[in-house]
Amino acid sequence: MTFSRLLVILSLFVLTACGAAEPRWASEAEVSRARYVSNEPTSLTLFTVVGKRNGSGAHSGLMVNAPSQRAMFDPAGTFKHPHLPERNDVIFGMSDAAVAFYVDYHARETFNVIEQTIVVSPQVAEFALARIQSYGAVPKAQCARSISSILASIPGFQDAPSTMFPNKLTRYFEAKGATSRLHMDDSPDDNSGLIQAPDLRLRGDLTVALAE
Repeated sequence: MTFSRLLVILSLFVLTACGAAEPRWASEAEVSRARYVSNEPTSLTLFTVVGKRNGSGAHSGLMVNAPSQRAMFDPAGTFKHPHLPERNDVIFGMSDAAVAFYVDYHARETFNVIEQTIVVSPQVAEFALARIQSYGAVPKAQCARSISSILASIPGFQDAPSTMFPNKLTRYFEAKGATSRLHMDDSPDDNSGLIQAPDLRLRGDLTVALAE
C-alpha cells in the first residue's frame, strides 16, 4: 500500500469517527419560555466527564452564567431533555435542577464529573454567552477543541490551550484558580430511563466532594 493511499484511508477513518454535526434549532418561543437567570455570581463553569478506570477525559461542557441568562454549551453531547430547548449544542433553561440533572446524567458507575467554576465580570460572561451561541453545532469528538477555541476568544482566557483532550482543559481551569467539585455516582451506565423522565428527576445517589 502506498503512503498516499494510507493517508486517504486514515483521513476517511478520522472523518467517520468524528461524525457530522447535528444542528438543532428550538423556536424563539421555547427559548424565551425556558430562559433562566441565576442569582449566583457571573461565571464560567467547565464540566469534565472522567473515566473512573483510567482517568481519561471523555467529554467537556461549558456553562455560562451571564446576567441575561444561564446556558450550557454541550458540544457534540448526548444530553437532551424535552424541557430544555437546544440551539446547536447550546442548552437553555439551566436552572439549579437542570444543572444537577446534567451532572446526574453524566456521572455513573464508570464516570465521575469534575465541575470547575471561575467567576468573571458580567461583561465577560455576556461575551462568552454570545460566543457559545454563535459557534454552531459541533461534530463528534470535537467537544474539547470547540471549548478551547471559544475560551481563547474570551477576555482573560486568551491563553487557553488548543486541544482535543478534556483533561487538558481541566488542568487549565485548575491553573486559573477555579473552584472545583467532584461528582460521583454508582448508578448503572444505562441512563436512558433518566433522560426520558417527564421532569428533571434525579436518581438521588450523587455524592459530591472537593476535587483534588
